[in-house]
Amino acid sequence: MATKSKRSIKWLIGISIALAALLLPKFASDYGIHIAIISLFYVLMSSSWNLVAGFTGQVSFAHAAFAAIGAYASSLMAIHYNLPIPLTIVFGTCIAGTLGHVLGRLCLPLGGTYLSLVTLSFAEILRIVITNEDQWTRGTMGLQVPGIFRDYSKTKYYLLFLAITVFAVLGLNLLIRSRMGLRFRAVMDDEIAAASVGVHTTNIRVLAFTLSSLIAGLAGALYGHYAMLISPDIGSLAQMFLILAMTMIGGLGSIEGPIFGAILLEVLSEQIRSFGEYHLLVFGVISLLIVRFAPQGLAGLLRRQRWKLF
Repeated sequence: MATKSKRSIKWLIGISIALAALLLPKFASDYGIHIAIISLFYVLMSSSWNLVAGFTGQVSFAHAAFAAIGAYASSLMAIHYNLPIPLTIVFGTCIAGTLGHVLGRLCLPLGGTYLSLVTLSFAEILRIVITNEDQWTRGTMGLQVPGIFRDYSKTKYYLLFLAITVFAVLGLNLLIRSRMGLRFRAVMDDEIAAASVGVHTTNIRVLAFTLSSLIAGLAGALYGHYAMLISPDIGSLAQMFLILAMTMIGGLGSIEGPIFGAILLEVLSEQIRSFGEYHLLVFGVISLLIVRFAPQGLAGLLRRQRWKLF
């Protein structure tokens, strides 16, 4: 009975959250909707990075770079070839996924520290290229990007981001619960044992890396057409470390963790901007406190209470 009761409460909470998310534009200001859109962008980024780090045990520092690839590829196709925006978003997403697959094939057999160093170098090289190729990207001045909708509406963008984020998170949840998800965990827990029962460990890691890059490219392309101005900062290491912090604080290796971490840290960072130049210090102290008292993240706190949303 207790299990059924808790399950019913989870369904009730889930339905309440869904209704609140759908009704948010009715009650929030434009600024509030903007924060919600950016939070959804970071949910996509953190959840997709978690697929690599949390479920296959590989730490990549190129995730923000793939968002930059998706953003710039989609934007340049729309600007120079005047293609429909939905088509350019698909193009940018596919380019990011393809480059992710190539980089994964080259780097994932190295593993460990070598993978981290190579992806870190890739991200920095990409940032330098984007900055210096100003005849195409306009460098640090920023590239003006056409929007998805003819009439600019934050509500429309919010509903689009919400739909894609929900679809991506549910898709990742189904993947992790499938037999392929078991292979991901097996590779992370014991690579030698997984290989001994016929699991091609390199292919599994490349698949996770490719899917992760694909989702990051999609998030970047959507963000670019929402912000209508992109700069090399979208693929910077500062952005990468923010995504890492969101995932770790929310709970690495869980579906709900990156969602909690992304929303909490984005809302928190906006709330403490009033501290001026000290807001980064306050942000760091709060983050350290969360890590200190919740080492398994916010999702770990829920698990201790036997609450798990997914």
